[in-house]
Amino acid sequence: MADGADPLAPRYRLVILDFDGTLADSGDWFLSIADDLADRFRFCRVAPDEIEGLRGRTTREVIKHLGIPRWKLPIIARHLHRRLAAETHKIALFEGVSALLADLGAAGVRIALVTSNAEHNARAILGADNAARIEQWECGASLFGKAPRFRRVIRRARLPHDTILSIGDETRDLTAARKVGIDGAAVLWGYANREALTALAPVAAFTTPGEVVPFVVGKGRSSGV
Repeated sequence: MADGADPLAPRYRLVILDFDGTLADSGDWFLSIADDLADRFRFCRVAPDEIEGLRGRTTREVIKHLGIPRWKLPIIARHLHRRLAAETHKIALFEGVSALLADLGAAGVRIALVTSNAEHNARAILGADNAARIEQWECGASLFGKAPRFRRVIRRARLPHDTILSIGDETRDLTAARKVGIDGAAVLWGYANREALTALAPVAAFTTPGEVVPFVVGKGRSSGV
């Protein structure tokens, strides 16, 4: 904690959350349209027996494995955003996420959302009450462009770096946190597997949303690392 900080204040005063795979259980939806995307944008289909192995790879490795050129990524992202906008009713929040957001707010912890998804999709899936708890929205980030979005959030928050925590379900979330000099934590209920995430040494690895708030406020420690 920063010098001179209130010892009764939460360990972290701002939490930067990822969306897909962290708050929203969108993995099955993405898998359901994967073959259509592969055919439309001419990259390799994913066989069912490949899925588990890909979960252990970084985002860059997955993209290389599928044969997707970098220049196609923004085009694919725009298509995904449009398609998801018509199908947000098919995606639910993970169990415990609404309580997590409410408990962070009750503890005096500020919340930011940084996601590659579109803001209108995230708001629709979160619902009005949950969305109202989020102070900063940085949506539509490019697949490898989270670090600049983190910097914007940090600049506007006007908080010491050591009081800010990023929480996500992919290796790129941890990499972006490291680039901007803040702590990164992982959730183990999302897309990537435990080994891929813990290899990047997160400050915590949460197995359920209920573990997050005690760690953030400094009254507990995740046993996931």
